[in-house]
Amino acid sequence: MTASASAGRPRLVEVALPLPLLQTFTYAVPETTRHPIVPGSRVVVPVRNGRTIGFCVGESDGVSLGDTVPKAILDVPDAEPSLRADLLALCRWISEYHVVPLGLVCRAVLPGPLGLAARPAPEGRTERLLVIAQELPTLLERDAAFKRAPQQRQLYELLEQLGGRAPVPLLLQRLGCTSSVVAGLLKRGLVREEREGRSRDPFASRPAGQAAQVTPSAAQRAAIDAILAGAPGAAFLLHGITGSGKTLVYLQVLEQVVRKEGKSAIVLVPEIALTPQAVDRFRAVFGDEVAVLHSGLSDGERLDAWRALRRGEKRIAVGARSAVFAPLANLGAIIVDEEHEASYKQAETPRYHARDVALIRAREAGARCVLGSATPSLESWKNAQDGRLTLLSLPERVGGGRLPAVRVLDLRQELRASTPDERARRQVISAALEHGLRERLARGEQSILLLNRRGYASFVQCADGHVASCPNCSISLTYHRTPERLVCHYCLHQEAAGRACGDCGAPMERQRGLGTQQVERLLVERLPEARIARMDVDTTTGKWAHTTILDRVGSGEVDVLLGTQMIAKGLDFPNVTLVGVIDADVGINLPDFRASERTFQLLSQVAGRAGRGPKGGEVVIQTRVPGHHAVRHAAAHDFLGFVAEEMASRESPPYPPTLRLANVVVSGLDEVAVADFARHVTEWLVGAESRFSLGVTVLGPAPCPIERIKTRFRWHTILKSVHAAPLTRLIRGLMTGVEVPGAGEMRLVVDRDPVSLL
Repeated sequence: MTASASAGRPRLVEVALPLPLLQTFTYAVPETTRHPIVPGSRVVVPVRNGRTIGFCVGESDGVSLGDTVPKAILDVPDAEPSLRADLLALCRWISEYHVVPLGLVCRAVLPGPLGLAARPAPEGRTERLLVIAQELPTLLERDAAFKRAPQQRQLYELLEQLGGRAPVPLLLQRLGCTSSVVAGLLKRGLVREEREGRSRDPFASRPAGQAAQVTPSAAQRAAIDAILAGAPGAAFLLHGITGSGKTLVYLQVLEQVVRKEGKSAIVLVPEIALTPQAVDRFRAVFGDEVAVLHSGLSDGERLDAWRALRRGEKRIAVGARSAVFAPLANLGAIIVDEEHEASYKQAETPRYHARDVALIRAREAGARCVLGSATPSLESWKNAQDGRLTLLSLPERVGGGRLPAVRVLDLRQELRASTPDERARRQVISAALEHGLRERLARGEQSILLLNRRGYASFVQCADGHVASCPNCSISLTYHRTPERLVCHYCLHQEAAGRACGDCGAPMERQRGLGTQQVERLLVERLPEARIARMDVDTTTGKWAHTTILDRVGSGEVDVLLGTQMIAKGLDFPNVTLVGVIDADVGINLPDFRASERTFQLLSQVAGRAGRGPKGGEVVIQTRVPGHHAVRHAAAHDFLGFVAEEMASRESPPYPPTLRLANVVVSGLDEVAVADFARHVTEWLVGAESRFSLGVTVLGPAPCPIERIKTRFRWHTILKSVHAAPLTRLIRGLMTGVEVPGAGEMRLVVDRDPVSLL
């Protein structure tokens, strides 16, 4: 009992609430509670006329209360604090650096059920699955079978895309149809129904595999030794070319940390698609000591994994961004694979970057932190050059393998050299790329094709040139053929394809641009004997869809894997000897300072999927700008050359990593009101900077490059500063000193260290 409590006054604690307020709140502790209250405990507290889950963050002297009588805590649902001391300290850092309410941060680091309710998530349940029972391998057979049942065709094709097996509710939701369509397919015997129990350990039924006995190369051994010899909290940048064996370095480091030192570890991967493969590799060595944390799991599965890690039953957490908050004690190492990936940046409040959080958590815990990439971010590269990270290099592929030869094809010349009948398809698949695909098919080898744009066509337009646009966003609708519809990739608004133009009434019949669905159809026509798998957001909605597709590739059941950026990294298939980039220009000219860097990384990473086995490999990059430095250096496997050229472009005008950046975004439902409030915010920022001489440059306001998303108009102002502290001071002043208007659902958001300004 505290001194104040013993003197007859109630014990007071500070509670962080998940509210948009940069303060904590003082509550009284009842004489008796279900469980003890300590910093990090979840507490149920009264707020206005209701109650909510908050987090005790420490004792309170009650000075801020004045004459106000504090409300009492209603309940303490957990026997132990949900946030250990180190995680609570990490939450404080995120809150202070990103200027976000501490309660929102605390809620974000916990599994959803713990942040939203005072009871555990419900137990697992069975789900109704639809499985293909009769395959229709050719387009002709399919068209004949569904001549009078277009919805059945769409459902059947969607089921194929999802690996031949998917939950019925998911299929109905994606197509917007009724269960009668399912009943029709069942009656015809084309599909069958199964029921499956949902396991709370999603990888329990997946074989762990056998750990390969591999002797590290001299470069790998040097990297391993350097990491293990590092002081507590030491941080490293492992720059290893594709195929250089970074995973072996990770595994050997964790062998020492987990098995010999008895500590725990976190392994971050950037994509859900990579998580099953990463889990397989680490489970092959560490078995059931591995737990998985990522957003693709059910609430129950994540909660069970979280509890197993907290109890120490599992000592290695593998997962995407949120796994950096795994509740592990005695943390010995954090690995951030593909550290350059933008998906490590949280898109909603709190807008943390998992790579930066990993560095902070490792430093505070005295753990080693390893950032690994074949194409490091310019921020990490500069930190290594400045001595903040220790640079380690793996300059060669394991086993004496060579990087694949890269051929750059100018699509403009390809078009000029084509006959009128060939031109349409040659802009998609050049003669050289088609020849390479046929060669691999004849030899029983595999190919990977990248196009970082899903759908069938980028947009559709009428004869007068009007484009079908989203009513909610400043962006065109993408045409999808399977199932046939127009879709906004920002707000997911959907419309029927083939509708009349809203401007002139003419049919929207001209398809422009290119998407993965169109490439898939062309491949089916040109290479009917090829077994093709498409991997993009549309085909990987199902929980195990990523795993199913990649398992088929690994077992040799797929000849050509076609997909978006999710196939560009982490995949290791020795029989893949050809990689084709359908259009390297996608994203290269976006109005964003990182556009060239992202293009270089994507091209370099996907090129690295070729030639990882003894057969060698080849890469074909199709582009209309072969002289662009991102294309030139990616084709030459020249990371250092790209860095030198790109760094120079970031110095004038200055952009990260030359300085610090924050994007202040105002959004709302009324276009004029948003513009007016953005001007007011900018005037406040300019005035504050002038009064205090902070050394922060204020640029704006201006409409965002994508001016409207999900019915909300958006304006932004850019803040630049050489140092972090003045930026923090100015942002905090803005968030506490400017009142956001209540009308028009106005919002003010600050994205610090943005990965994109779109």
